[in-house]
Amino acid sequence: MRYTQLRAFHYVATYGGFSRAAEALNLTQPAISDQVRRLEETYDILLFDRLKRQIKLTEKGAALLKSTNLMFDAEAQALDYLNETRALEAGTLRLLVDSAYHVTPILKAFQARYPTIKISMRVGNSEDVIAALQNYTADIGVLGSLSDSAKFEVRPLGSSPLIAFAAKSGAYGGHKELSYKDLSKAPLVMRERGSKTRQKLEAIVGPLRATIVAEGREAVREVVAAGNGIGFVSTAEFGHDERLHKIALPNPPLMMQESLVCIKTRRERRLIKAFMAMAAP
Repeated sequence: MRYTQLRAFHYVATYGGFSRAAEALNLTQPAISDQVRRLEETYDILLFDRLKRQIKLTEKGAALLKSTNLMFDAEAQALDYLNETRALEAGTLRLLVDSAYHVTPILKAFQARYPTIKISMRVGNSEDVIAALQNYTADIGVLGSLSDSAKFEVRPLGSSPLIAFAAKSGAYGGHKELSYKDLSKAPLVMRERGSKTRQKLEAIVGPLRATIVAEGREAVREVVAAGNGIGFVSTAEFGHDERLHKIALPNPPLMMQESLVCIKTRRERRLIKAFMAMAAP
């Protein structure tokens, strides 16, 4: 078993393709493909299903990735230790957030202090964030409350009450407040099941019937702005949109907490540690 073959497999699995892995390793795509092929042939194992324009890990490939995650993260931590006296000048920090609002001040401060560090930020729901942290496809996440925080380092970012909103020109544009009973009868534009916003609402009022299910806050905003029902968001994330009207929910308010999180076993990685420190009280 060769180190280069495992590294090629790991990068293909992590970056989601042979060309992206080749770019990250500064190698050619044929070289990466050959290394993965040799690994599969040597151990008579299929690690990827090759589809027309994409690849997908097989069950055995996913199991091997769990081991290579530990292997290459340990290697990176060793390099961090060796380089700890040097300035933090290179690398990419991968963020997956359920909302960018609360983390933008930290991003600004981090970039001012470490201008040469690249930041990759994607958006997903809370379930996506947890899964990405656990499979090492994200370094740091931003999400709402955690049901099990034992594996995670958590830094609170802030909280704000949940509100409803509707198009100003729509049927609910004149409402200042709605009861939960009213909401159960209204056309609702909801996030997907993995959304903490939806989970928090349904914990209070029970299952809600969504007229439209939209993936992501921006999609919900645009659907509601077109007059298709009522959406939900925290006050801090509502922002300013001339098309939309805020609607208060009953007291006591449902507070939406946002936190910066990372896997505890990875918190000493230099980039992760430096970013998490920006959110320290």
